[in-house]
Amino acid sequence: MQTVAPLWLWLTFGAIVLVSLFIDFVVLRKQGAHEMGVKEALNWSVVWVALSFLFNGLLWWAVKDTTGSTELAHTRSLEFLTGYLIEKSLAVDNIFVFLMIFTYFAVPPQFQKRVLMIGIVGAIVLRTVMILVGGWLLSEFHWVLYVFGAFLLLTGIKMWWAAGKEPSLDDNPALKLLRRLLPVSRHYDGENFWTVENGQRIATPLFMMICLIALTDVIFAVDSIPAIFAITSDPFIVLTSNVFAILGLRAMYFLLAAVAHKFHLLNYGLAVILMFIGAKMCLIDVYKVPVLVSLGVVAAILALTMVLSLRKAAPQPRA
Repeated sequence: MQTVAPLWLWLTFGAIVLVSLFIDFVVLRKQGAHEMGVKEALNWSVVWVALSFLFNGLLWWAVKDTTGSTELAHTRSLEFLTGYLIEKSLAVDNIFVFLMIFTYFAVPPQFQKRVLMIGIVGAIVLRTVMILVGGWLLSEFHWVLYVFGAFLLLTGIKMWWAAGKEPSLDDNPALKLLRRLLPVSRHYDGENFWTVENGQRIATPLFMMICLIALTDVIFAVDSIPAIFAITSDPFIVLTSNVFAILGLRAMYFLLAAVAHKFHLLNYGLAVILMFIGAKMCLIDVYKVPVLVSLGVVAAILALTMVLSLRKAAPQPRA
């Protein structure tokens, strides 16, 4: 696995992530259990997006300084931006699933913040491992690109097929497995993940939420990580664009939860994005789509589906 990122940029990235998580956890602890409002979520979202763009500027400067090539710096910067946008767009679908999980288990809004925060830490660790393994596979076995491409194509088709259907957790295999393995209380015990009932230490519904969100994120990472590898083969850019998108996931959740119903066509756009990236990977040895074109296609699809969602009223659920 080769990367143009110098060692000091790796260390800087690690320091930014650790400091960001530390600040977030400190703020979270001081605030206690409370529901994050739209204004607070918007402010945090702006902070995370601004931090991501500042890091992209630092990446551009580091590549330019290390290689002396302005063109390569432009390319790597565009790759980061495209990967970040892909991960952010796919995170929207992830957020809809989180919303469904919290609604299904009637998780009080003031407890959702802690669950998401711990879930984000788990997601960063799991995705780092998956990206390093995926980067090694792609560097050693070129044909894996075609496997990833075909998988993304099929996933996009499946997402399009399921976009208009009402999601349900009743038959979710992960949920059935967790219930079989863990005795779970029927009641919440504040923000605690464990409680005692009849002298037995058992999990609270919040612990079930952590496990479900972790499993959900792994499933979505199987889609998003190959999609970003289709844009760039540099593991540093895949990792950093992924992690910076994840850092803003908690604020993004509370921001979109209030307006999720307005973007009812977004899943169709995400399905098209996955199919486009899958086709791009399958055709990489025939024609390599320029990074700027990929960025434009992804941005255009997202903008179009969001505008159409706002102009076309969402179908009313049947009584």
